[in-house]
Amino acid sequence: MKIFFAVSSFNGLCQRAFAELKLLGHEIHIHQLINEESIIAAVQNFQPQLIIAPFLKKAIPEVLWKNHICLIVHPGIRGDRGAYSLDWAIMNNEKEWGVTLLQANEEMDGGDIWAYRSFKIRNLSTITKSNIYRHEVTQAAIECILEAVKKFETKNFKPTPLDYSNVEIKGKLHDVIKQEDRAFDWNDDSENIIRKIKAADSSPGVLTIIENEAYYVYGAHLEEVHKGHTPGKIIAQRHNAICIATGDGAVWLTHLKPKNASYKIEAAMALSPFLLDNVPVSAPLTLNNDNDGKATFREISYTEKNKVGYLHFDFYNGAMSTHQCYRLLDAFNEAVNRSTTKVLVLMGGNNIWSNGIHLNTIEHAESPANESWKNINAINDFVKEVINATSKVIISAMQGNAGAGGVIMALAADKVFARKGIILNPHYKKMGGLYGSEYWTYLLPQRIGKAKATQLMDECMPISTQEAIAIGLIDNYFGEDGADFCERIRQEAEKIALSSDYDYQKILAAKKHKRKIDEDIKPLHFYRQEELAKMFENFYGEDRAYHFARYFFVHKVSSMELVPEELVKKYTYPKEPKEVIKAS
Repeated sequence: MKIFFAVSSFNGLCQRAFAELKLLGHEIHIHQLINEESIIAAVQNFQPQLIIAPFLKKAIPEVLWKNHICLIVHPGIRGDRGAYSLDWAIMNNEKEWGVTLLQANEEMDGGDIWAYRSFKIRNLSTITKSNIYRHEVTQAAIECILEAVKKFETKNFKPTPLDYSNVEIKGKLHDVIKQEDRAFDWNDDSENIIRKIKAADSSPGVLTIIENEAYYVYGAHLEEVHKGHTPGKIIAQRHNAICIATGDGAVWLTHLKPKNASYKIEAAMALSPFLLDNVPVSAPLTLNNDNDGKATFREISYTEKNKVGYLHFDFYNGAMSTHQCYRLLDAFNEAVNRSTTKVLVLMGGNNIWSNGIHLNTIEHAESPANESWKNINAINDFVKEVINATSKVIISAMQGNAGAGGVIMALAADKVFARKGIILNPHYKKMGGLYGSEYWTYLLPQRIGKAKATQLMDECMPISTQEAIAIGLIDNYFGEDGADFCERIRQEAEKIALSSDYDYQKILAAKKHKRKIDEDIKPLHFYRQEELAKMFENFYGEDRAYHFARYFFVHKVSSMELVPEELVKKYTYPKEPKEVIKAS
């Protein structure tokens, strides 16, 4: 069929729906709804049989829903209505929630029901709204969409009208959530504060006061060691996160957004520097230090069992800044040199595997070009070590979506496994024609061939796990949910680690032999030099498309045909930034 996607943005759920329907042979046209005139014209031009809105913040124009069947994904149980469904579910500590697919009509979220799914909500003290959305909501929405498309194809399906007299309809119309509803006091208990922050993460955040200044706060983590301080006082800092005392303990915050700013950054970078002058720096947590089992903030952690090491790196929204890349590199080197393991599994985060370089940190830097250069070299340094780690079998275990350099980073391992249903975007060009690095010109063609690698990089479209395995991008996908995936990863890793020493040594010997042959044909550093020559032009060349695209992305503004003059001046760089070249 010809299916029209009306979206506010092409987010992960939309990408998953696109990939799933594409696999079934449907022709999909994606249109970002900016104004009524443009979407009406787009529908008239495409002539779809069905319109679906997987993620839409605006109402579909009346002329469209009166003349076409328009199906809306609503992240709430049947009868639930309003723009803040998932936020309220978390704020109200709901144990079960759902997704409803309904037909657009004159009443917002009040249309006939085509499909619905329910799911249990995991422990709200450990997950965020965005985590639930990317996992349970996305999976339920895809099941609803596929079911509704089948029903539509039968031609005679009649959806069920929303009827509040039906005792099975538990939903209701929600009020708009205001910042007053999300507000907390630092004298409150930590659990209440964390739940409110997680219900607004990663958007819009909770507006609160820190050291007499207003900030939107994100990335809350319970702290169980630091206690007994004045509520609201910053009592510790670690890796640009800050720890604030509460009524019964303390909470870590990883990111802040000043009230009048347009994007969030790491907490310590958002505060005035003098505020942290006398705040103690918490000692970095080593791979061996589990903080005596007490909760705290940590982005990198490690566990080990049955000769398998599991290296977790859970960076906020999957972005990896320069210092995060180097901390991960240090952790990787420590883990790979342990004599007690045979297999090392790169687990990433349970929300997002990795999205590559950190665009917000780059945008915030005094010189975005210099920070871009440092960041790409930092992630390259990590990827190089993974490629050259011939003393262990390395497995990439992608629990969540991955983009750009994050996908390529996973390919540096010997085996690449993905959770069923995640979406991969192994391309860079949408960010202002960015060429990309992370040794992709070495890793990607080895997996899928030069022609397919070029196609993926040029088309810039999302890839499903089904397509990824079909073209050889990954070795396998499995797991109905995160827990199932992690169990399957354990089985796969232990299968290798607990095999006979002869078989294991054979695997390592073959790995070393292949690395030597590849190095003889073309040394690894040649790939890096060629990629970075292109990236240098992206960062410092006269074509500032990357800088403009990053600015529009980070500040969440629609790109403009005419770039403001102040941006042109801001991103004009000397032709030969020698100090940066030497640093590489």
